[in-house]
Amino acid sequence: MEKKRIVEGIERYLKVKHGVKLKDAKDYEIFNALSLTILEEIVDDWNETSDTYNRGRMAYYLSAEYLMGRALGNNLINLGLYDEVKEVLAELKIDLNRIEEIEEDAGLGNGGLGRLAACFVESAATLNMPLVGYGIRYSNGLFKQNIENGFQTECEDTWLKFGEAWSIRKDDEIQIIKFSDMTVKAVPYDVPIIGYKTKNINTLRLWQCEALREFDFNLFNNQQYIEAVSARNKAEDISRVLYPNDTAEAGKILRLRQQYFFSSASMKDIIKKHKTKFGSDFSEFAKNNVAQLNDTHPTISILEFMRILVDEENVEFVSALAIAKEFFGYTNHTILAEALEKWDIRLIERLFPRLLQIAYEIDDALMNELRQKGYDEGEIWNFRIVANNQIRMANLAIYVSRAVNGVAALHTEILKKVELNNWYNLYPNKFQNKTNGITPRRWLRLCNSELSEFITDLLGNEDWVKDLSLLKNLEEYSDDDQVLKTLMEIKREKKVQLAEFIKQEEGIIIDPDSFFDIQIKRLHEYKRQLLNALYILDLYYRIKENPDLDIPKTTFIFGAKAFPGYRRAKGIVKFINEIARLIDRDEQASKKIKVVFVHNYRVSYAQKLFPGSDLSKQISTAGKEASGTGNMKFMLNATPTFGTYDGANIEIVEASGEENNYIFGLKVEDIEKIKHDYDPKEYYHQNESIKRVVDTLINGTLDDGGTGYFEDLYNALIEERDQYYLLADFELFKEAQGKVFEDYKDKKKWAKKCFANLYSSGVFSSDRTIKQYSDEIWNIKPASVE
Repeated sequence: MEKKRIVEGIERYLKVKHGVKLKDAKDYEIFNALSLTILEEIVDDWNETSDTYNRGRMAYYLSAEYLMGRALGNNLINLGLYDEVKEVLAELKIDLNRIEEIEEDAGLGNGGLGRLAACFVESAATLNMPLVGYGIRYSNGLFKQNIENGFQTECEDTWLKFGEAWSIRKDDEIQIIKFSDMTVKAVPYDVPIIGYKTKNINTLRLWQCEALREFDFNLFNNQQYIEAVSARNKAEDISRVLYPNDTAEAGKILRLRQQYFFSSASMKDIIKKHKTKFGSDFSEFAKNNVAQLNDTHPTISILEFMRILVDEENVEFVSALAIAKEFFGYTNHTILAEALEKWDIRLIERLFPRLLQIAYEIDDALMNELRQKGYDEGEIWNFRIVANNQIRMANLAIYVSRAVNGVAALHTEILKKVELNNWYNLYPNKFQNKTNGITPRRWLRLCNSELSEFITDLLGNEDWVKDLSLLKNLEEYSDDDQVLKTLMEIKREKKVQLAEFIKQEEGIIIDPDSFFDIQIKRLHEYKRQLLNALYILDLYYRIKENPDLDIPKTTFIFGAKAFPGYRRAKGIVKFINEIARLIDRDEQASKKIKVVFVHNYRVSYAQKLFPGSDLSKQISTAGKEASGTGNMKFMLNATPTFGTYDGANIEIVEASGEENNYIFGLKVEDIEKIKHDYDPKEYYHQNESIKRVVDTLINGTLDDGGTGYFEDLYNALIEERDQYYLLADFELFKEAQGKVFEDYKDKKKWAKKCFANLYSSGVFSSDRTIKQYSDEIWNIKPASVE
C-alpha cells in the first residue's frame, strides 16, 4: 500500500468522521481513521472472497463468544503492512504502539471457548477455507473487572465507546426474530477476518438486537416516557451482555432469549443464502452447507432449523431431520455438568412453544430408533432429549450431529469411555478428536516480535508463521550456547516489558530478574487457583521459619475473572489478594516472594503475560480441563509447563518431553481409584503444612471483610470432601515446585527446556486444527481469491 494513500486516508477519515486535522487529532481518532483507511483498502478483496466462497460448499461456525482481542495490530501483521504503517506514522510523529494501545479489546468473549473461536476464524482465512462465523455483537461484553480492597468488583465494559471501526452494518440483511411475547430485529455487523499473506478476507457476522420501533410515539406524547422506550430497552438487553447472571429466573430467560436470537438469525441467514442459489429445493442443502455448534449454547439452532424447514419451507419432518443430521456438527468443550446445558421445558414453552413440539418429535424419533435396536426403557431414559421437565441440549446436539468431537486426546477418551459412553456405544463412528490450537500470528508474531525475528533469522525465512511445523527445524540449535543465550536475553527483555506494563496498569513494582510464575485463565474451582494460593502461603511460612530458604526470588502472577454470581470463585480472588498483602507487609518474605493479581485479564493483557513468563501453571484437577489453550501460548513463547496430567498438557509433554516440563499430581485413573474413599480430613490432620494454611481461612490470619468467603472455602475443602482434590495433590505440587526452583539455578539446563518447548510447539497451531475439521468433519476445500 502506498505511503501517500495511507496518509491521505487517515487525513480524509479524520475530517469526515471526527471533523479534525491530523495535528489536533486524539489517539482514538487516529486509530479510527487508520482502521477505516485499511478497511477501505480490503473491501474489494472481501467482497470477492464472499463471491468465491458462495460458488462452493460453505461451513458456518456458530459460537456464543469470540474473544477477538484488538484488531489493528493483528490485521496489519496479516496484511504485511505493519512495518510500513509504523514507518508512515513515525514520519508523522505518531507512535503506532500508542495507537494500538488505545484500542479496546472487543467485548465479544470470555474464556478459552471464545478465544478458540477467534483463532479458528483467523486460521480458516489464512488457509482460504470457506468458513463464516456467526455470533452476537454484545454492546457491553462480559464485564470490566477491578480489584478493590482485594475484592473483585464489576462494571460495564464500554468497549464501543470510541465507535468500532472494524465492522460494517448490513441493514439490507436484517432478520426478524419472533418470541411468543415480542418481535425484534437482528441487525448484522460484518467483521473482516484477515488471513495471513492471502487476499482472502473471511467474515464474522455478529447480530445486534434492536426493537422494531425506536419508541412508541403515542406513549411519549402522553408523557409516559419510560414506557415509550421500554420495548427498545427490552430488545437491546438481548445483545447487551455476554452470559448475563442467571442465578434468578429473569437471567435464565434473558440467556435463553440470547441463544435463540443469534441461532434463529443465523439459521434464517444461511437458509436465505441457500434459496438465493438453489431456490426452494432443499434436497441438496447438506451437500452445500455444514454448521459447527461450538458447545451447547447454539444447540437451539437445531430446533429452529427444523421449524423453518417444516413450517416455512414445507419440508416433511422426516426429511428435515435427515438434512439436519448431515448439516450440524457438535464440539463438546467440557465434561462439567453445569456446562452441558439443560433448559426447563416451561421456559421453552413460554418463549417458543413450537420449538418444544419439535423437540418432542425429535425425541420420539430417537426413542423409536433405540427401541428398534433393542434398548430397554431403562437404558433409553439416559438418551432422552426431553426428560425430567428439561430439554437436554447435549443429547439433542449428539443425536442430530454428523460428528461429535472433543478438543484434546484425553478429553475425547473420557467422553467416549465415561461421560458419553452410552452415546459412543450407539454411534461409535460419530466420535472424533480435534485437539485445539492457537494462531501463531497473534500469539507469537504479533505479541513477541523479538522472538519472531530471532526464529526468522535462524530459519532463514518467515514461512514458519504460516507453517508452524517448521519450528521443529530449530532443534539443531538445541546445544548452541549462543542461540540459548540469545533466547534467554529475549525472554528477559519481555519480562522487563511486562514489569513496566504491570507498573503502569496496577501501580505495582516487580523485579524482572525474579522468576515469573504465572497462572492466567478463567477463575473456576477445577482450575485450582486455590491450590496455587495455598502453596504460596505455605512457602511464606517456610520463609518465616527459615529466612535463608534456598529459592530464587519469585513473582507469582495471577489473572482471572470470576463470574459475578460465582461466590466461591470471588472468595478465591479475595484470598489470593490477602496473601499478597500479607507477604508485602513482611520484611523477610517480601525479599524472596511477591504475589500480583492483575485486574481485568483480557487478550491484550495476555499478549504481554505469555511472552514475559518463566513458568506456565496448568494445574486443573485431572480429567476436568477439556484442553486448555493458554498452555499452548506459553509453550509457543518458550515457557515450560508446570501442570497435571490433564487436557492438552498431556500432548504438550508428549511433544516436548517430560524432562522439559513439570508434571505432578493424581491422574484420572488415580482419582477413579480413590474417589469413593477420599477423605480430605486425613490430609488435613496428618500434614501440619496443610493444616496451617487451611486454618488461615478460619482463624483470623486473613480477613475476608466479614463476607464469609473464607469459611466457605474452608468448608469446600474439609466439610464438602474437597471435590477437586487440592489436599491430595498439595505435597506433590510442593515437590514439583521444589524441582523447578532447583533446575532454574542451572541456566543452560533451563534455557534448553525453554527452547525445547518452542521448537516442539508446531503441532498446536490452529491451522492444523482447522485443516482437520475441514478434511474430517466439514468436507470443505480451500477456495483462493486470485
